[in-house]
Amino acid sequence: MTRVAIVELLHAGLSDKAIARQLHIGRPRVRDLRAELDIPKCPPGYKPAASIDDVFWRRAQPTDDGHLTWPGLDLNRGSYINHAGRKQSVHRIAFRIGNHRDPVGKVRTGCGTAGCIHPRHVDDQPMRDQYRAIFAA
Repeated sequence: MTRVAIVELLHAGLSDKAIARQLHIGRPRVRDLRAELDIPKCPPGYKPAASIDDVFWRRAQPTDDGHLTWPGLDLNRGSYINHAGRKQSVHRIAFRIGNHRDPVGKVRTGCGTAGCIHPRHVDDQPMRDQYRAIFAA
């Protein structure tokens, strides 16, 4: 599972050091996978976030079982990202990344793992309504 997490973070543009630190692994493992996938090295130095999606991928933390968590996520109030003067819910950002559209209604974790923010694991209201209709039939 760690390989999948490394690949996601490499494609998100993180450095080898940042990925190793976030996943608690050695930098050589990240470096070798970067070379295997022919992904260019990141230039050194601080990189300001290019987009709110970039902020999401920098802070989201992969788990060993394929989910993503958010540091300090408040399950009752949610967590938010401030970027370029806009404040957005972490769950709404995850939904937009995973579904390539803005969510309708409240976004919730749909995989059953409390606090998961993986873009493929969150649902909006129409998706939940559709699931209910399928299982009610």
